[in-house]
Amino acid sequence: MRTESNSAPAVALAPGTGGANSPGIAPGAARSRGPGANHTPRWRKIVFFAALSLLAIPFVMPTWWMITSSLKPVSEIFAFPPSLWPTEATFAAYADAFTLQPFVRQYFNSVYIAAFVTLGTMLISAMAGYAFARIKFRGQNVLFLVVLIGLLIPSEVTIVPLFQMFNSWGMVDTHWPLLLATTFGAPSVLATFIMRQFFITLPVELEEAARLDGLGRWRIWRLIAMPLARTAMAAVAIFTFQHVWNLYLEPTVFLQTPELFTLPQALTRYTDAYGGAMWNVQLAAATMTVIPVLVIFALAQRQFIEGLAQTGLKG
Repeated sequence: MRTESNSAPAVALAPGTGGANSPGIAPGAARSRGPGANHTPRWRKIVFFAALSLLAIPFVMPTWWMITSSLKPVSEIFAFPPSLWPTEATFAAYADAFTLQPFVRQYFNSVYIAAFVTLGTMLISAMAGYAFARIKFRGQNVLFLVVLIGLLIPSEVTIVPLFQMFNSWGMVDTHWPLLLATTFGAPSVLATFIMRQFFITLPVELEEAARLDGLGRWRIWRLIAMPLARTAMAAVAIFTFQHVWNLYLEPTVFLQTPELFTLPQALTRYTDAYGGAMWNVQLAAATMTVIPVLVIFALAQRQFIEGLAQTGLKG
């Protein structure tokens, strides 16, 4: 009995489809599959990496300028010609960032708000996305369209009604508006869309097999669907965390006490006695602000890219 691995060469070597010396395979194709098929000339690699390096400069330079300028005195930041590295690096601006503002408290505020909203959004979007993708009910498409319309409404339009609502509840100058309005706002709508696109790709036979094993809808979601959705959840987590981490309008409207500020709001408060910006201190605080986002992306970049591929290309 012939195995599958033995039958494949027989098809490739079918007579009449190639030359006498390499039946079934074109000479050029045979050469392309040889040991040196992927060999690329050295000069072409050099040109390729040089072009990539040039194209990367506009994306790398702002971050480089932010980090190096945070180590310079103010007079050197705007000196001409500009320098790529400080003549005398100093960390005084980093120390000032903690003494001029309650930076540790503000850092903690941003971390726990972003973590709370990210976890809440992941839970809500996973349940809503699964319901829209796998459960058939009347008005399903219309309701999903209504949810998607939420993406088209800018946050500036809803900020005044939200302020009036939270003010009537006595929640202004607390973190509750940021936690509630963000968890159930635009990030959850986008996350629900991503999760729905992923759950649609799951085969129906998988659920049918789970039902034969006696699993109900809740256990299918928890034991079957969720473990398979790790990559999509990683994409949702990074999107949501970055969005909440960079929130500026909502904290500015709802928060008034410096101890309750989040980091984007706190960065604007580093000013001198005349109201001028303290550029080196602001850049030092901004450098410390981007660290959590870079760490999370570095840890989850593989799942993030796979999640985008599964929810975008297969959806």
